[in-house]
Amino acid sequence: MRSASSRPPSRTTSPRVNSYPDTAPQRKTSTSNPGLPTLSHIVTIKTEVRDAEAVRAACKRLGLDEPVHGTVRLFSGEATGLLVNLPGWHYHAVADLATGQINFDNYEGQWGEQRHLDAFVQAYALEKAKIEARKRGHSVHEQPLPDGSIKLVIQVAGGVS
Repeated sequence: MRSASSRPPSRTTSPRVNSYPDTAPQRKTSTSNPGLPTLSHIVTIKTEVRDAEAVRAACKRLGLDEPVHGTVRLFSGEATGLLVNLPGWHYHAVADLATGQINFDNYEGQWGEQRHLDAFVQAYALEKAKIEARKRGHSVHEQPLPDGSIKLVIQVAGGVS
């Protein structure tokens, strides 16, 4: 059994700026709040799977069976949590909401393709971000990108995005 925190490498969050030494970065001002700068940030999220609602939404998004709570035997042990049935996998991926870990055994790709787990983690992160943004009254728009990633734009109500 392997345990994955489902965490991509950590990156810092910073606004995109011009790196030419001779020129200062140009900042746009917000049209909705004149005088306030509009910043574009690229954010990488360390994903811990802790929200059952977002797990269900991710499964629905990917056309997977609804997850159920249970204990299953993986090749090298047992795991308890929300059972996610990934396509072509011999064993369930098990989301332990208490630890945020996903326990799985795919025998280094022989018993299930890693891309299916990666797609689930991406869908979970996206759905969790949407749930949290909407709880705060923000509007959400997503845009699929050619490389398979998804650009999520959250418009802060009454402020800058």
